[in-house]
Amino acid sequence: MRFFKSLAVAGMALGGAASMAVPALSQTFAPAAATQPQGAVSGPTYADLATLSDAAQLVLRVQIRRQTTLKPDKSPGLQPGFARLYMEAQTIALIAGRSTAPAAVTYIVDVPLDAKGKVPKLKKREFLLFAQGVPGRPGEVQLIAPRAQVDYTPALEARLRPILTELYAPEVPPRITGVSDALAVPGTLTGESETQIFLATENRSPVSITVLRRPGQRAQWGVSWGEIIDSAARPPKPETLRWYRLACSLPAQLPSNANLAREPEERRLAASDYAFVRQALGPCAREITQG
Repeated sequence: MRFFKSLAVAGMALGGAASMAVPALSQTFAPAAATQPQGAVSGPTYADLATLSDAAQLVLRVQIRRQTTLKPDKSPGLQPGFARLYMEAQTIALIAGRSTAPAAVTYIVDVPLDAKGKVPKLKKREFLLFAQGVPGRPGEVQLIAPRAQVDYTPALEARLRPILTELYAPEVPPRITGVSDALAVPGTLTGESETQIFLATENRSPVSITVLRRPGQRAQWGVSWGEIIDSAARPPKPETLRWYRLACSLPAQLPSNANLAREPEERRLAASDYAFVRQALGPCAREITQG
């Protein structure tokens, strides 16, 4: 699942995914320098960081050495109020990646103009880059989204590391692509029911949601990540990769064609239980990425 359109840059064509080596975490290249104060722009949410990390081949911490503003004729598709910069940066650390990172990198990025309409001076500032290598161009990387250059802070890195740990684990929760089927079955007692919701995934691995209702009790729900449907399954913890897969991928409402129930009351129950799960998951809040 890709969430972004490629940044249009003259002379930079997207290549196929490069062959990937063993995942790497926390390879330091140079002593960290002091980070300059950050601006008032809202920071990335958990969903932003998970989206960027999931799409990136490389997550780099860099310090800007030089910036060059590209002329308008070299900046197709540039939005008003932005400048397109050619950046030269020193790699401070490879935070995560499935390929090696050079000691210095170059890349293109669009940045907003300051309050005076000027291009901001970014030299010596530190950023996290969510990027991919450019085939045949050692030392050149391409950001995987328009705002994949994020101001670095130690607090941001601390938030990012648990996400990367989950993404680089041997068993990664699959990307959810939709709802395959849903069926609500009433029980023998009034107010008793069970709803099964089967999800479609990118790699076709099974994922299902179970909602149980018992008379005089609060509804219980959980997620089974595998072939076995576990009636004791629990909801994913907020701001985990499993939560992100669901909260940021499931449609807002149960698709009518996925509802296998025939009786109107059973169809209503399936739709209601799906809405209950979506509400329990909460919103997929974003600041800098697109869903």
